[in-house]
Amino acid sequence: MNWTTPADLRAQVQRLWDRGDLVRTPVSSSISWPLRLSLKAPSAADLSDRFEAVRDWVRAVADTPHVRIEWREWSHRVQGMQRLPAAVWLDTPQDALACIGRARQAQRFEALWQQTATAQPNLLAWMSRRPLQALDLADRWERLLAVVAWLQAHPRPGVYLRQVDVPGVDSKFIEAHRSVLTELLDMALQPGAIETSANGVGQFARRFGFLDKPVRIRFRLLDPALPSLPGCDGLPDVTLDAASFAGLALPVARVFITENETDFLAFPQAPHAIVLFGAGYGWEALARAAWLRQCRLHYWGDIDTHGFAILDQLRGCFPHAASFLMDRGTLLAHRRHWGEEPEPARQDLSRLTAHEAEVYDDLRFDRLQPRLRLEQERVDFGWLRERLRDLLRDSG
Repeated sequence: MNWTTPADLRAQVQRLWDRGDLVRTPVSSSISWPLRLSLKAPSAADLSDRFEAVRDWVRAVADTPHVRIEWREWSHRVQGMQRLPAAVWLDTPQDALACIGRARQAQRFEALWQQTATAQPNLLAWMSRRPLQALDLADRWERLLAVVAWLQAHPRPGVYLRQVDVPGVDSKFIEAHRSVLTELLDMALQPGAIETSANGVGQFARRFGFLDKPVRIRFRLLDPALPSLPGCDGLPDVTLDAASFAGLALPVARVFITENETDFLAFPQAPHAIVLFGAGYGWEALARAAWLRQCRLHYWGDIDTHGFAILDQLRGCFPHAASFLMDRGTLLAHRRHWGEEPEPARQDLSRLTAHEAEVYDDLRFDRLQPRLRLEQERVDFGWLRERLRDLLRDSG
């Protein structure tokens, strides 16, 4: 039997809630009332073969609260005149909400709507589009509106999040709600107050004109003959903010980038060279250092799909960057150290060389081993020294 049960009727109403249609009913006309629910009823054959089951079904549907039953009379040759449900209706939004026990939440949403209509009417379109999310944020909604109002009064404020002076709001609150605040602020602020090129929660501060924590760039001098920075005599390991790094004027001809801290610390000496501790995905801060475009750049990452994806992204900023120890020879020479990459990348990478693309395809298509990865710290140190020596000899 697949006749519609009271639970099925409630499930239909619940789907309207889950889609947001029923949540919006106090402030919109997205549903026409009365609303007819789908009903699959017993057939004439069921009346003959399952009369007791049909009678139980009729009783259960008739006892369903908050619905209106439309009946029809059916003259059956064996059972005589029978009265069966022909349609089930919800006459009002209140009936639908009571059917699934959501009346209080709907009232809460209506109160949030009225509050927003008074404080930030531009955000009503967002509430209409995301009513369930608005309900989830109900206990924080007033503070979110207050943050929006503060930014309207202080566009592109040039301060740290910690300096936003709103009762009940601290930097942790703003950081935890950057995603929804981005959507709200995009609707509420003037276009000139938004830097549209800054996208994602990681660039929230830049998008809306806050000061951000300075990005730090760490590097080591690989040549003892290179001049030390003022106050850093005898300290080859230096960390600078991105702006200071961009302003360096070191007599450097070659720059290595490695993702592993131990490899960064142990990287062998090389003339007129430094090594950077890489930043994984994201090279915006490094791209500000225009002097790097005059250097030979060598990127050393894991031989896995994400390692090549990072290399591809680096070339978006520095097209002349070369890979180092990410070749097939290095991969095959360290078979005993092969591991597994948890979530390989699969997308095409347009900035790889032909040889790099061959290795990348072997990895992403599992030609050598499923989810193959050779982490850079597992490359023999002797192999590193020999390949570095070859590189320096061949390139001069």
